[in-house]
Amino acid sequence: MEQVFVTGHRNPDTDSIVSAMSYTALRNALGERGYTAARLGHLNDESKRILERFGFEPPVLIKDMRTQVLDLDYDTPPALSAALTVGRGWNILRNDANIAAIPVTKEDGTLFGMLSSGDVADYDMQTIENPVVEDIPLFNLLSVLEGRVLNEAGSVADSISGEVIFGLPKSSEQLLFDHENYIAVCGNQPQVIRWALESNIHALILCEAELSPELRALETRTCIITTPFSAFRAARLIFQAIPIARICQSEDLVTFHLTDYLDDVKEVVSKSRYRCYPILDAQEKVVGTLSRYHLLKPRRKKVVLVDHNEAAQSVPGLDQVELLGIIDHHRLADIQSANPIFFRNEIIGSTTTIVAEMYQEKGLMPSRKMAGLMCAAILSDTVIFKSPTSTLRDRTIAERLARIAGLDLEELGKFIFAASLGENKTAAQLLYTDFKDFHIAGHYLGVGQITCVDSVSILKRKAEFLAEMEKATGEKGYNIMILMLTDVLLEGTQIIFLGNADDIAQAFGVEPQGNTLFLPGVMSRKKQVIPMLSALWG
Repeated sequence: MEQVFVTGHRNPDTDSIVSAMSYTALRNALGERGYTAARLGHLNDESKRILERFGFEPPVLIKDMRTQVLDLDYDTPPALSAALTVGRGWNILRNDANIAAIPVTKEDGTLFGMLSSGDVADYDMQTIENPVVEDIPLFNLLSVLEGRVLNEAGSVADSISGEVIFGLPKSSEQLLFDHENYIAVCGNQPQVIRWALESNIHALILCEAELSPELRALETRTCIITTPFSAFRAARLIFQAIPIARICQSEDLVTFHLTDYLDDVKEVVSKSRYRCYPILDAQEKVVGTLSRYHLLKPRRKKVVLVDHNEAAQSVPGLDQVELLGIIDHHRLADIQSANPIFFRNEIIGSTTTIVAEMYQEKGLMPSRKMAGLMCAAILSDTVIFKSPTSTLRDRTIAERLARIAGLDLEELGKFIFAASLGENKTAAQLLYTDFKDFHIAGHYLGVGQITCVDSVSILKRKAEFLAEMEKATGEKGYNIMILMLTDVLLEGTQIIFLGNADDIAQAFGVEPQGNTLFLPGVMSRKKQVIPMLSALWG
């Protein structure tokens, strides 16, 4: 079953994390075991504490969804040992026309080189001009010839070298063994055999012939091998006995790793002349080969989005995935799909509430731990039902989940929001705890939100926040940056902003004082802040 990632937005809050986890658990419980919960950023302190309380590990961190080599249906031909014979390699290439080249590996599985049919053909043509072999392992030679050693001299030989020649008829006087560096191939030719053995040539290959007792008794350093093949075939097979390490391409190889992105691979391939490229894993071991046709129809990652439907808030590379569905409670934004998808968007306080209702619709009760986790996410996103986005459905579902988990809603709410925001944290860490980008009518807006019980103390660090906002505006080009300090006890939000003060004043009807203002009753970014700016900018 193919893997499906379920992910919330960047800089995830608790609702984003838990809705991904709970929807994943739902799909897997219904028999679709390929679902995996993911996150696009680091957990904030609140989410960490909630996950720890209910005994859950964080979802897997994903930074990019672009198509990678691991998503391709690449080939997995056998990876050959560098010590294997050329003959064995050629048989594999010949028997599968779809294999352009075979990876050649070292003993530890890492890449040594690539063997193609062109390498074999080039080598074969060279042997016509230069019929000499060097240090063929005897094991290799006996293997390709299907031969056996006939004498004691052969039993102590480990490798064979020499110029490959044919034994001529005994009436010929052209056959002169003027030195030992020969490998002679002959048939039932006693005189030629005698000359060879007396000359102590390196090897004698007897084809479809046996050695007489008289010749077998001769003192010689020649290795005598018998083979059932004809002389012509045996002569050609000798050259195929060398290790493939000697003829394969082992320098200037172009390789790819499983984690390489398809965009980068295409660029490299377009500038390369090779037909086939080895693929390596994280340990540099060979796992397959890549050809140009694999790049034409890549297998895209499958994704379900929760708690957002805006490209700027989603995973990089979203345009390269196969989008299966969206479950959200925000305004409709700019994400498009190539095919019809499951889409559920409701006017409700928490995405986790929607997922909990899906459990009900499927007749599945979440586990005690999962129910507690989902209840905490609803309380977090609705600010204990004080947010204007909160609905009666959120409260009803949260109360039902609390009963399943054996929890007290008031106690759980205090646990979520009473924790210190961490005086040891930098302004940047606090600013991006729950941060989202928005594109509205040509304006680029960044809005962070911190839900707390003591906004006055945090407001004392205004100068630090403004310095970070200046830095971010210079780097990313925001028109306006806003930090919302949403105070549960005050039931309102302190605003720290950087940008056009007139726009802020017109949008919220409050005159700013030194880059700050207080908005009583404002608890929601999506329902009370973003809509005001959207109306202002048209």
